[in-house]
Amino acid sequence: MTWRILVLFVGLGLYGAAIGLMIRSELGASPWDVLAQGVSRRSGLTFGLSTVVISAVVLLCWFPLRVRPGWGTLANAVSVGLFADATLALVPPTGHWLQRSGLLAGGVVLLAFATAVYLSPRFGPGPRDGLFTGLVRRTGLPVWAVRGCLEVTVLVIGWLLGGIVGIGTVVFAAAVGPLVHVFLRWLRVDVGH
Repeated sequence: MTWRILVLFVGLGLYGAAIGLMIRSELGASPWDVLAQGVSRRSGLTFGLSTVVISAVVLLCWFPLRVRPGWGTLANAVSVGLFADATLALVPPTGHWLQRSGLLAGGVVLLAFATAVYLSPRFGPGPRDGLFTGLVRRTGLPVWAVRGCLEVTVLVIGWLLGGIVGIGTVVFAAAVGPLVHVFLRWLRVDVGH
C-alpha cells in the first residue's frame, strides 16, 4: 500500500509539473488548463489554485451522476494544481520560440507518462475523467461525444475568460491520447478493470 501511494504522488507530481511546463510555454494548453488560466486571470488566484477550485466544482458534479471518488481522485484534485504552481515558480518565462516549443513538447510527453504512472496504483480517476465517464454511463452517449462536448465547452469558456488557446492546444489534442496509450503499455498498466 505504501508503494502504491508513493507511485500515485510521483505520478501526480509529474502531472502537475507537465501542466506547468505547457502553461509556461505560452503556446496553448489542454482545454481544462485553458479554463484554469481564464479563471486565474479573472479571479486573481494562481493557476494552480484555480485548477484546485475547478476540480472541486467538477467533483460536486459527480454526486448527481452517482460516481464515487477514490483516494487518487481526491489526491489529484488537490495536488496537481499545487505541483503546477511549484513548476511555474521554478521555471522562468522565456521569450525564445525554440525554448517555448521545448517546454510544450516536454510537457505533453511528461503528462502522458505521468498519466500512466498515476493510474497504475488504481486509486480512482481524476475529477475530469470521472465526470465524463459518469456522463457516458448516465446518458448512454458515446465516449467521444461526451468528452468532445465537455472539452470544447471548457475550452471556449476558458478562452472567453482569457486563457491561451494556440498550437499547444492542437498538439495536446492530437498527441496526448496516443502517447498515454504507449506509456500505459510500456508500464503495463491495465485500465480495463
